[in-house]
Amino acid sequence: MKRLTKYAGVALIVLGVLAPFIPILIWSFARRWYFPAVLPTEWSIRGWAYAFSSASRLPQALWQSLLISGVTSLLSILIGLPAGRALGLHKFRGKTLVEFLMLAPTIVPAFAVAMGIHVVFIRLGLADTMIGVILVHLVPTLPYVTLVLAGMFANYDVNYEAQARSLGATPLQTIWYVLLPSIYPGLIVAGMFAFIISWSQYILTLLIGGGRVLTLPLLLFSFASSGDNNVTAALSIIFIAPAIVLLIISARYLTGRNVSLARGN
Repeated sequence: MKRLTKYAGVALIVLGVLAPFIPILIWSFARRWYFPAVLPTEWSIRGWAYAFSSASRLPQALWQSLLISGVTSLLSILIGLPAGRALGLHKFRGKTLVEFLMLAPTIVPAFAVAMGIHVVFIRLGLADTMIGVILVHLVPTLPYVTLVLAGMFANYDVNYEAQARSLGATPLQTIWYVLLPSIYPGLIVAGMFAFIISWSQYILTLLIGGGRVLTLPLLLFSFASSGDNNVTAALSIIFIAPAIVLLIISARYLTGRNVSLARGN
């Protein structure tokens, strides 16, 4: 009975998560679907055919979205790792203020943030470039990455590093064989959060990229504004698919079975 109840609860959660995507999936194959019809009166694969045609520019948008999100995730981890270590392991005056200032970019509207950065990037020659888009994507991703890693380091025992060094390990060996294996669940989760946040950016990409850097969100919004529900639905499924896959992969690292080396263990 308990197992049945558990499975029923899981099924309800899965259904609640997937339910909003069912109409989108149906729309991607619908040619005519008007109220009050429960299902489309005519079916078609036109949306999918056009989405994968050269006219849609999907390959270019998909490739640039993957490149921008991947590089942004890597840079976020490289920058957020030492910052997360400092916040997680050390207590210092003004720590609360530092954490608040780190979250400020996620509180301030993205449009206001992008407008201020755009002026600076124009002077530096970074506007309308992929490098500029990658740099501006660090603004919303770095706070999440740093705080996730800070949470991992809060349960990290630095004595393991001291033991490794006392046994003759070099600093690089200590990082590779002690530090990284201890916090890799946090690294994976933080990296995936950064990827998903960067993957879904529209305002920052539009303003800093100036429409010259084409990503999947920009392509999706252009079709959504045209009123072509068939193509828009197909592109929406392609857009959300990587996020769902990454969330499924990262879910196992959010459980208690995958934690860093805790203090005193």
